[in-house]
This record gives sequence, C-alpha cells and structure tokens, in this order.
Amino acid sequence: MIAERILDNARIICPDAVIDGHLVIRGDLIVAIEEGRSRSPAAEDLEGDYLTPGLVELHTDNVERHLIPRPGVVWPTMPAILAHDATIASAGITTVLDAIACGSDHGKEWRRDICDTTVWGIDQARRGGHLRAEHLLHLRCEIVAADMPEAFAKAIDNPYVRLVSIMDHTPGARQFVDMDKFREYYKGKHGLSDRELDTMIAERQAMRDEHGPRNRAEVVAETRRRDITLASHDDATVEHVNEAVSDGVRIAEFPTTVAAAEAAHAQGLATVMGAPNLVRGGSHSGNVAAGDLARLGLLDCLSSDYVPISLMQGAWQLNEEGIMSLPEAFRVVAGQPAAMLGLHDRGELEAGKRADIARVHRNGATVIREVLRGGQRIA
Repeated sequence: MIAERILDNARIICPDAVIDGHLVIRGDLIVAIEEGRSRSPAAEDLEGDYLTPGLVELHTDNVERHLIPRPGVVWPTMPAILAHDATIASAGITTVLDAIACGSDHGKEWRRDICDTTVWGIDQARRGGHLRAEHLLHLRCEIVAADMPEAFAKAIDNPYVRLVSIMDHTPGARQFVDMDKFREYYKGKHGLSDRELDTMIAERQAMRDEHGPRNRAEVVAETRRRDITLASHDDATVEHVNEAVSDGVRIAEFPTTVAAAEAAHAQGLATVMGAPNLVRGGSHSGNVAAGDLARLGLLDCLSSDYVPISLMQGAWQLNEEGIMSLPEAFRVVAGQPAAMLGLHDRGELEAGKRADIARVHRNGATVIREVLRGGQRIA
C-alpha cells in the first residue's frame, strides 16, 4: 500500500500562483494540489503555514567550513560532511551542489589536501544512506593554480559532477578589480603587511601568466567532452563574458558589474548571484549588488554561497522588497536552478513532481518548520 500524506490549510507556492488549499503526497511524489480544505479526516492542519518547493543550491562553500573550522584545524571527514548536510537540510535545501575547490589559493593551501577526501566522504555518506539532502558536485577550478590540473583530473570523472566553474582570483582581476578593495580584504583576512601584499600580488599575477591560459583550455575541453555544464566565475567586463561564451559557458556566476550581467543576459547566459549579497544589501567585495541586478531583470538564480540559510531568506526578501512575486522568487531559488541542471523532476510544487517541500511559518521571522525530500522528512 502506498503511503499518503495530506498537508491541509496551507499557502502553497505554485509556479504561477499562491494557492490556499491542500497538497497530497503519495510515496515520493506530489499527486494533487487543490484549493480549499481537504475533507479527509487524516489531513494535517498546517495552520496557514506556507509550503515552498525544496530549494536547489548550485554553489555552496559550506562543506569547507566544517572540514576546516579554524585555520590549521582539519576536522574528521565523515562527521564534518554529516554536519554540513544537516545544516543544508535545515535551511530548506533538498538538492545541493557541493562546491569543491580544485586548485589552492593564497591562505587556502589546505584545499589541495581536502579535495580528494571531500569527494570521497560525500560518496561514502551517500552510499551509506546517511545524507538528508541530495548531494551533487560542483568543481570550482582555480585556473591560476599550479595544482589545479591534478585535483581536477581526479574529480572530473565522478558521476555526480553536474557543474564546473572557471575561477581566477588574481589580484586586480574579476572579483577584485578594485585593488584597494583587494588590499583591504586581504589585510583584514590574513593580516598581511603592505610589503607582504605587494609580494603576494606579484606572485599571483605571475601564476596567472604561467598557468591560467593552459589550465582554462584544459577545463573547457574536459567539460565539453563530458557535456557537463560550465560556469564562469566573477566576470567583470564584456570581454570576460565574450570569452566565456566562446568557451561554451552557460552560467554567469556572480558577475561583478552591471555591464557584465547585461552582456551575459544578452548572450543567453543564466546569471547567478549570491544570496548573502542580497540579504546584506551589497557585496562584501565592493562589487555590484544582487538586489540591483534583480531590479534590472538580470537575476536568474540565487546561491547561498557561504551562508546556507540565506537562500530561503533571499527568496522572501525579493518578495518583501517588491522585486518579485512569491512564485517568481521561488523560481530563482528552486525552479530555475533545477531546470539549468536538467533536474526536471523537482524545483516546483506541481502534481507529478518529487515531493521536495519546505514548510515555512512567517510571522516577522522566517521559520522553517519541516523539510521533506521525496516525501520523507529530513529536517
């Protein structure tokens, strides 16, 4: 006999409208959404809470924070991944692409040591049935790093890789076009003196010249060969976007200027911005605000980036600020990310879709009361 659950007296955020009614789950699927109260005595009264689609996260660094909770501290892999997974699920995220860095960056040389173990740990947790959310992989390729090719080669054949992004954190490029902002950020984060910063900047720029073009070409070729979606990270100029398009990029991740976002939109790239940027009201790096791009019609998706709960917060904020209706806002954090990855069985509350659902209470604060993945409670 197929288990059935009826969620009644709910405000259901459907693809095109918010419905006051009830939703029926049978097995792992949504089988019906109807207006009005259910007549079934088994129906559960949700007391007017909202039902949203389970969120789909394209890019989160959250797993790194659990594996390296303090500088120089490496946490045991499996407990770290399970803690990360619990945080993701409790934030209403039912599908997550864990962003795994291929290639080290200044102050993050430990990335070369945890890349393999992170992929291994996620695979082991998945095989053991220990994960609440569904975990896929996003390989973030730091193309200026000498150790990028080795890490990338080890991870690219993992069958759970769904997204690869090209990153270049060279001082003066992309994320940190403004060198004053770069100096301010790295002085604050790493405590470097002006002389140490000058040395680091020169070294990183030399690395870009030596490794960047060759590493970028390798990443582009391998993603084409495997038909894996490719993203470009932190595009700042029209020229950056043109290069991305010529390489077969489909997603513009975190463009840093209006000009880059407009160019991406004009050439058919989907634009992803950070939900922390939206929630905070601006970029921590001094780049374009996500809210500004949303108001210009240039925002396709949000990513929680380094704060998992920001994805749910961001959707509600888009609505509260009058930028989008609730159905539009939840397309940005669920429907569109799922569609971009070809995950057409989720991302919307609709009959026939997988029962990935968050129950949200709204009364001054956004309280996630329950999260379902495939009809099963995960948080």
